[in-house]
Amino acid sequence: QVQLVESGGRLVQPGDSLRLSCETSTRTLSLYTMAWFRQAPGNDREFVAGIKYRTGTSYANSVKGRFTISRDYGQNAAYLQMNSLKPEDTAVYYCAGTSRNLITSSLGNGEAYEVWGQGTQVTVSS
Repeated sequence: QVQLVESGGRLVQPGDSLRLSCETSTRTLSLYTMAWFRQAPGNDREFVAGIKYRTGTSYANSVKGRFTISRDYGQNAAYLQMNSLKPEDTAVYYCAGTSRNLITSSLGNGEAYEVWGQGTQVTVSS
């Protein structure tokens, strides 16, 4: 069974930068679409950023201009570069993937992803 493993989450101060990584347990599966979601305590899971196979990205309005999603297709890995972090970015961040090449309008739909990681905690606090 394919697994996604997130790493990179930690405690940072407002304005800091952080890079999250998401790696798969196998290199044989092609995850055409990958995305990052997050869930803060007491809140529903929300879409952060998604990237289609070799083209097309989508971001939540709350992170647009601050976060950048990228892929390493050879390693079936995804990354989330987070700059200018704010306290409201505090959440558990989850990586998700699907073997389908989703259309851009579906990148934010959590139900479209069949593989999920366990999450990594990001805390932004002074």
